[in-house]
Amino acid sequence: MLEQKVFIIDDDDAVRDSIKEIVESIDLTAETFASAQSFLDSYSVNEPGCLVLDVRMARMGGLALQARLKGLGSSLPIIFITGHGDIDTAVAAMRAGAVDFIQKPYHEQNLLDRINKALELDGQNRDAARRQKSLQGHLAKLTEREREVMGLLVQGLVNKDIARRLGISSRTVEVHRQRVLEKCGVKSVVQLMALLVQIPDDKLFS
Repeated sequence: MLEQKVFIIDDDDAVRDSIKEIVESIDLTAETFASAQSFLDSYSVNEPGCLVLDVRMARMGGLALQARLKGLGSSLPIIFITGHGDIDTAVAAMRAGAVDFIQKPYHEQNLLDRINKALELDGQNRDAARRQKSLQGHLAKLTEREREVMGLLVQGLVNKDIARRLGISSRTVEVHRQRVLEKCGVKSVVQLMALLVQIPDDKLFS
């Protein structure tokens, strides 16, 4: 598993070095970039961590980079840090998915606390994504009939009602039910429902 990193992007050398030193003081790995483009040139969406990002930079500002990352499918939590922040910028950043917005000058411990929370969120997001991908893999193994039975099971229908709805025997429904549970790696319909709610309807079998 890849190590989490704190990616620091700021066109001010002193600010970059200062934040890097603060981050590394608690044994976290930090990587710095002088521009948004230099970060994009080296970043892979599979890399875990969080991003500490200046709002105002030459060529590509922080909000523009945030939009680019979203377009790439990145779930990297972003902490904006700036000496020029205003309410409108903060609102735009948070609405676009930023997890925090800190204005310079900042307290070192406050910054570290925000970074640790962002890294924790990144870990939770990636764990959820792995579970979703695993479940999608299980669902892809279901036959068309098994999908029909599963859909009716999670609606709360019992075997005899499903049998009547599909025009098959209750025994056949029970066989399909057991296969659905086995293929999804669960022991009950309740556990199956708890997994399914984690996946948007349009991605259940994608």
